[in-house]
Amino acid sequence: MRSDWVPWSASALVIGAMSLVFGSVLNPSDPGASAGQTFGVVQDDSARWLAMAVMFVLASLCLTLGLPAITVLLERRGRLLGGAGLALLTFGAIGTCGYGMLLVFFRALVVHGGLQRTRFDEVGADVSLNIFVYAWIGAFYGGVLLVALALMAARTVPRWVPLTLVVFVVALPVSGHIGRVGAAIQVMLFAVGITGIAMTAVADTRRVVAAPMVG
Repeated sequence: MRSDWVPWSASALVIGAMSLVFGSVLNPSDPGASAGQTFGVVQDDSARWLAMAVMFVLASLCLTLGLPAITVLLERRGRLLGGAGLALLTFGAIGTCGYGMLLVFFRALVVHGGLQRTRFDEVGADVSLNIFVYAWIGAFYGGVLLVALALMAARTVPRWVPLTLVVFVVALPVSGHIGRVGAAIQVMLFAVGITGIAMTAVADTRRVVAAPMVG
């Protein structure tokens, strides 16, 4: 990546992570809510549901534009593992846009009476829908984990950065049982780790660009 593009890509990476945080905070339903409860939430608070979906779409766009900034931290060690992680994370980031649009479509069906509460459980149990959702979640979290491990191997960021991302991934199994505050904290861990990556990428790029001038 060209050095003059790194700050812009890193900025997009941080904006994408924070958009994901805002989207999670705006989620009007509780983690682990049943299909019937989710249906009722969309009926009662459709505007907030729509705002959440918009944040997820924005997060998808910005994360996709920002992920190339991570490559400057993996130019020596951890390239293979980091490349695999970035590929998975790109799939997960793009899938976040699809998930956001799915939320918008679901809201439209509920608000305009195109979907009945009694049939929503059947929709939620659809095999193809669940394959898409779980593949998206697996790619996103798997990508984050591989990138974190690659950064540990590369030793180009402070140790707390990949550790924060690992904690974010490890918290996934309990994310549906820790309430809204716990879920928000979990996503904040992702944002903190991503911000650390972005800051280090920009600092390293500026140092490399300034080195010939000093010499």
